[in-house]
Amino acid sequence: MEFTKMHGLGNDFVVVYGEQELPNDASERAVKLCHRFFGIGADGLVYILPSRKADFMMRIMNSDGSEAEQCGNAIRCVAKYVYDHGHINREEITIETIGAGVQQVRLTVQDGQVSSVRVDMGEPVLNGLSVPTTIDLNPVVDHPVEVDGREFRFTAVSMGNPHCVIYVDDAVNFDLGTWGPKLEVHPLFPRKINVEFATVNSRDQVDMRVWERGAGPTLACGTGACATLVSSVLNGSTDRSATISLKGGDLFIEWDENDNHVYMTGPAELVYKGTLAI
Repeated sequence: MEFTKMHGLGNDFVVVYGEQELPNDASERAVKLCHRFFGIGADGLVYILPSRKADFMMRIMNSDGSEAEQCGNAIRCVAKYVYDHGHINREEITIETIGAGVQQVRLTVQDGQVSSVRVDMGEPVLNGLSVPTTIDLNPVVDHPVEVDGREFRFTAVSMGNPHCVIYVDDAVNFDLGTWGPKLEVHPLFPRKINVEFATVNSRDQVDMRVWERGAGPTLACGTGACATLVSSVLNGSTDRSATISLKGGDLFIEWDENDNHVYMTGPAELVYKGTLAI
C-alpha cells in the first residue's frame, strides 16, 4: 500500500489515494498504522475516494479505529494532496464528508504547491439534541457538567462532529490528560464528544487545547477551532472572526453573519511518502 504522511499544524495523518471505496478492514488498518511505535504513527488514517457529489470524498478513521464524521485539518491535507499530485488543477474544489456533506475549498497556490487552504465548514449545529447531547436546549450555552466532583461549564457545537467548549484560566497549561478523557465519555454526550479547553485573550485571539474523541490529545483540531470561535461568539467573548491558537499553530476562523457559515483558513504539509506491505 502506498501512503503519504501529512499534517495540519501537527495533527498528522496517513493519507491513502487510489481506493475506489472504503476497505472493509479500514478500522483495523487505522489501529495498526496509526500506532506510534508499531506502525507509521498518526492521529488518523485518511482515504481519498471517488465521489458522486463532489470532486473527491474524504473518509477518516481515528487512531482507535472509530470513524470521524469530519476533520478540519484532514480536509486541508486532502485538498493539498489532490492539487499537488495533479489530480485536479483548479484552485476551487469540493470535498464530500459523511458528517458535513459537500464542502467548498479554496486553495492558495505558490510555485505550483498549495500553501494555504480555506474551507467552508458549513453552518454550525447548535441544537443540543442534534449536536448530540442529552440537553433539549437551542443553543446549549454555558451549561454545567460535573466530573469527579468538579463542575465545568460548556457550550455545545457540532461542525459535522460534536464538540463541547469549556473556558479555563490557562488553556495552554491545563491538565488535558486528566479531564479530557472523562468529559469525552460523559453521559451527557451519547456519541462521545471532542473537548476544547479555551482561554480568550482578546476579541480576536483565543488559546485552545483539545482532547479529540477517538484520538486523545492532538496538536490541533480544525473543527474544534471552528467550534471554539462559534462558542466564543455565543458567549459574547470574541468578534465573529478570530485567530485560534493551538499547540501546533494558528488557524484563522470566521463565522459569516450573512450565510451563517464558518470558514477555516490554515496550512497543510507533506512529511514523506512510503510503501507498506499489509
